[in-house]
Amino acid sequence: MGADYREPPSDDDVDPGADDAVEVRCGVVTDAQRGQRLDRVLVEMSREFSRSHLQSLVERGHVRVDGQRADSAARKVHAGQRIELELVPTAQSLAFRAEPIELAIVFEDDQLLVIDKPAGLVVHPAAGNWSGTVLNALLARHAAAATLPRAGIVHRLDKDTSGLMAVGKTLEAVTALTRAIAAREVQRVYLAIAHGALPVPQLTIEAPIARDPVSRVRMAVVTGGKPARTDVECLGVVDGLSALRCTLHSGRTHQIRVHLAARGHPLVGDAVYGGAPALGLTRQALHAVHLALRHPTRARDLEFDAPPPHDFAAAWRHLVK
Repeated sequence: MGADYREPPSDDDVDPGADDAVEVRCGVVTDAQRGQRLDRVLVEMSREFSRSHLQSLVERGHVRVDGQRADSAARKVHAGQRIELELVPTAQSLAFRAEPIELAIVFEDDQLLVIDKPAGLVVHPAAGNWSGTVLNALLARHAAAATLPRAGIVHRLDKDTSGLMAVGKTLEAVTALTRAIAAREVQRVYLAIAHGALPVPQLTIEAPIARDPVSRVRMAVVTGGKPARTDVECLGVVDGLSALRCTLHSGRTHQIRVHLAARGHPLVGDAVYGGAPALGLTRQALHAVHLALRHPTRARDLEFDAPPPHDFAAAWRHLVK
């Protein structure tokens, strides 16, 4: 059996069209259950599912009482009533499937894959994006991906960040790459376009990052967070916008976006951290341009570069002649 790299299931995401995977459970209301809410009885019928998930099945029409579709999870039941429950799988349970999605391959051998991810492509299935991800593409590309944690993904790019990503194709490669990243032996360089002019041509931002205590969809500089360091070099400033080269020394979620926003320089197009659109960019202006690492199983140093996509490149030319 392959490694289970799935994350905890969501109670809110159901694929009502997955009829081929539906299990139907039936039961009769007992005297002891008389007068109870329908959702409480459903929990007793299917204890492996949360009450909120079962309530969502009622709302979607997957529960019948005496052959009639139940209209409320709060309705009271009567002894002798027959309940039919269609256990439609959650969208997440269906997410980890192979999909024939084309990837831009920069390098590939039997151990390592380096891709140039376009902006808009999600790396790993999550709420709101249970299919059409890099992980789905990897599962379709080679059979061994199904046996690896996260299909071999060892670091991620945000959905709207473009550029280079390394993926392990064997467990040995995944382990070596993970250790190299943790030891800061993998060099990752990004191009970014930010609002405002930096006070100096070069600076290092060292500030701990954790989940924003106010908004759970954001990260923030938080005392007691995980250590994070970003080196920033300004390559050009025009009309209050700066072209930056950023080198990561750690890999925290949203690290460059958070560090720059905390210094008053949110990325262009990064609405989450206060960056307005500019120069035709409505998505965050961030591109992973350079990746340098040692081959995970062979004594070879590798370097890769990926030119930015057209929208980013056009904005960059405006700032860097």
